[in-house]
Amino acid sequence: MPSDLLFIRGPFIALTGVPAGEPRSRLESTAGWRSLYTGVRDVLGEGHQRPSPGRMDMGAASLWGVRKAPCAVELAVLNSGITGGRRPISFSTRTSSIFGSGGDHKKKLFLQDIAELIRARACQRVLVMVGAGISTPSGIPDFRSPGSGLYSNLQQYDLPYPEAVFELAFFSHNPKPFFTLAKELYLKNYRPNIIHYFLRLLHDKGLLLRLYTQNIDGLERVAGIPASKLVEAHGSFASATCTVCRRPSSGKDIWADVSMDKIPRCPVCTGVLKPDIVFFGETLPQRFLLHVLDFPMADLLLILGTSLEVEPFASLSEAVRSSVPRLLINRDVVGPFAWCPRSRDVVQLGDVVHSVERLVELLGWREELQDLIQQETEKLDGRDG
Repeated sequence: MPSDLLFIRGPFIALTGVPAGEPRSRLESTAGWRSLYTGVRDVLGEGHQRPSPGRMDMGAASLWGVRKAPCAVELAVLNSGITGGRRPISFSTRTSSIFGSGGDHKKKLFLQDIAELIRARACQRVLVMVGAGISTPSGIPDFRSPGSGLYSNLQQYDLPYPEAVFELAFFSHNPKPFFTLAKELYLKNYRPNIIHYFLRLLHDKGLLLRLYTQNIDGLERVAGIPASKLVEAHGSFASATCTVCRRPSSGKDIWADVSMDKIPRCPVCTGVLKPDIVFFGETLPQRFLLHVLDFPMADLLLILGTSLEVEPFASLSEAVRSSVPRLLINRDVVGPFAWCPRSRDVVQLGDVVHSVERLVELLGWREELQDLIQQETEKLDGRDG
């Protein structure tokens, strides 16, 4: 295997230029952990606690191969050992029974139990993973639905296959289909829905550790979730880069041209300005490294509206500790919830909006959420008016 490709060894996810035969003790060493921490610290900034080397979580799944980042950084799915600096919590009798006694995590959980854990603030570091299923209620078509998905609607542009719209080689040859897609996604003034605002409410209550999204529509930002709480795993339209001179620019610089069906060009070298959306084979955004710290710290994982098919995003669903409850709100049972469920998994199937509404009712947040939606809708009406 070429040394500049991502490779997998047991629980390790490595982005490194070292030969595949090098022993994994390199990462287990103090120096290896210091190097890992340095890479993540560059994303977080100063002031975050250094992780302690510990036993590796053997639940990490394999990822697909992508090119390494410009600076070699080794990634690992970690177990506990990072403290969040929070004070001990006194649990109610019901919450204690949910957690079990003596380390017993075998009790089957239900949606009501998850709500109780949140209400009692027994879970204060909530990680969220979302996919296209949270944006379809806003009117945005997904990618793969036959006849109505975005891939189907792009066939008029003579693509060799639908996924070519996100391939660099095809983009270099013919960027028009991609910018047609960009116009469809970004310039139709789609608005956040109740799911986005539920996640915003989690943030407002100080419960959201981080939101990892596969979506490129930017509705999480529109809903008011700050960029510091977001990991846009597949990039976003918030920034763009010239494909020739690599000059960065604001995403706002491209939309005047895109709205008139023109290809946006770099003002310096006239190269094509490509929004910072992750194409097939490209390196994920540097902020994706935050998963190394976030997932070991989480005390609850919510997964909404995703097929858990696209790597490396999908494998994050297994990166929380085995004792951490995972709630899947989805139309279908997917990923490890289907083929390797854990005892503390909760699966809520059906319409995602209805399921979120049910959770909101159990949390007692209905009026707060309605007030937030009204407040934010008035802001958007004023902006678009």
